[in-house]
Amino acid sequence: MTYRVLFVCLGNICRSPMAEAVLRHQLREAGLGDRVEVGSAGTGDWHIGRPPHEGTRKLLKRHGISYEGMTASQLRREDGDRYDLIVAMDGRNERDIRAVIGPGARAEVIRFLTLVPELGVDDVPDPYYTGNFEEVYEMVREGCSRLVKRIESRLAGGE
Repeated sequence: MTYRVLFVCLGNICRSPMAEAVLRHQLREAGLGDRVEVGSAGTGDWHIGRPPHEGTRKLLKRHGISYEGMTASQLRREDGDRYDLIVAMDGRNERDIRAVIGPGARAEVIRFLTLVPELGVDDVPDPYYTGNFEEVYEMVREGCSRLVKRIESRLAGGE
């Protein structure tokens, strides 16, 4: 069984590719890299085909996390049936995801920071506008760590 996770943000160059790369890295470390497919997409089409933002690339490189081969893509209706879990980086993304995939989609849709409720915030800030890639990385690192545990449970037949 392959479990499929898709991270979604606005342009697919900052937050969602960062989460994709971090989750892939953590899954490999947990020995689950071959059982989970991880992707990312944007709700907008401005950056299709481009690599992650320079700030995301620099941060991932500094932490020894590969982003090789990653390019921006746009969320499509069929993603709602292709993926098991679609993770929105903020509330606007969540609304847009639900509008694109429709009410009958198979995927579970959650907001990323529901994985880290003690932070007391709902939305991962967009470093494209804030410039604070390190803050986003810390949120993403912790959220992905918890997502790995959730995926392990799902793959083991729990939850």
